[in-house]
Amino acid sequence: MSTPRERDETELRRHIEKIVERLRAKDLDALMRLYAPDVVSFDIDPPLRHVGVEAKAANWKRVFAFFTTVDYEVRDLTLTVGDDVAFGHAFGRLSGELSSGVTTPGMWVRATFGFRKIDGAWLITHDQVSVPLDIASGKGVVDLEP
Repeated sequence: MSTPRERDETELRRHIEKIVERLRAKDLDALMRLYAPDVVSFDIDPPLRHVGVEAKAANWKRVFAFFTTVDYEVRDLTLTVGDDVAFGHAFGRLSGELSSGVTTPGMWVRATFGFRKIDGAWLITHDQVSVPLDIASGKGVVDLEP
């Protein structure tokens, strides 16, 4: 028999799996239902902060326009779960076939998720995606693998 915390962790892991499934399907409407309306996202794309589910949707629309097929992989997901808040971190890799016809293996990024249980459902209220920075060159290091 599992505890409420274990059930919540299982639900959160499923939540991340749904992100992967919906990205691969390029199903923007279903993907956006995983985010809180007031989500704050620190994404790879400028500006420094994207606020609200519409801003998050705009980021994914750009990705979907860039790729004809999308693949997404999550590795090393770690979660810390409370009663109504949780956070997690993982590595993620977005790859697929570009609209030019070239298939890209993508690059690994670092991802952090903040969740809140709202009306009994876990929603992403914050996410952050980043790449390591080479301070000397001022450029992101995008060829690392977990």
